Amino acid sequence: MSDIEDRSLRQKLAAVRRRTWIPEVVDGDGGRADSKFSGRPYIPPSEAWPACGNCGKPMQLFVQLNGRDLPAEAGEALGGGLLQFFYCTSDDPHCESECEAYFPNATSTLLRLLVPGEATGADGAEPPAGMFPPRRIVGWTESPDYPNWEELDELGIELGDEEADALHEQDFPRDGEKLLGWPAWVQSVEYPACPECSGQMELLFQIDSEHNLPYMFGDVGTGHITQCPVHRHQLAFGWACG
Repeated sequence: MSDIEDRSLRQKLAAVRRRTWIPEVVDGDGGRADSKFSGRPYIPPSEAWPACGNCGKPMQLFVQLNGRDLPAEAGEALGGGLLQFFYCTSDDPHCESECEAYFPNATSTLLRLLVPGEATGADGAEPPAGMFPPRRIVGWTESPDYPNWEELDELGIELGDEEADALHEQDFPRDGEKLLGWPAWVQSVEYPACPECSGQMELLFQIDSEHNLPYMFGDVGTGHITQCPVHRHQLAFGWACG
């Protein structure tokens, strides 16, 4: 995907340019440890399918990312492990609102990183009935990415109105699902803080409404899985909508 067209703006933002990767997907499932949206994830043999801490129903696998399948930069962030994110989609009770799942650490979600070697051997629980159709991630398309005007302002980079419009018109920051890069904030900039060091977490993976999953966060919201760059095991998920 192309970079910023205007040379002067591109030079102005060179210090904050990041790489992001867009998932290439095909319909259908793959192996238990493959990177995917929905489908049959790896479940340790000693575990049941993850259940919601509010209603007790099986949660939906939203995404599984295997560090071995990812571009090197992201694979390093996962330590070669397996990232899994489960989310309760029950509307009776409506666990998303009751548990405030738009904030990190909601009891109706499960976000975890399995260390290398755990996702081998015998498989555990089978997916319950009624899960979303699976989509397997078969590759990644690299793209440049830049923060939005508000985050740039916090970073000490001021844009004129025309520059801010040009950034937005060229689809920066990238929307949709993506790996690393800059968050496409729907509202204000709202990074979680690491519970161990209080440092700002960074974007690991972005999940958008109704792209690779038939689910909408509130009113066409966007969710972000973030990670502490120092304490890699500290993960968080939150979403916001307009």
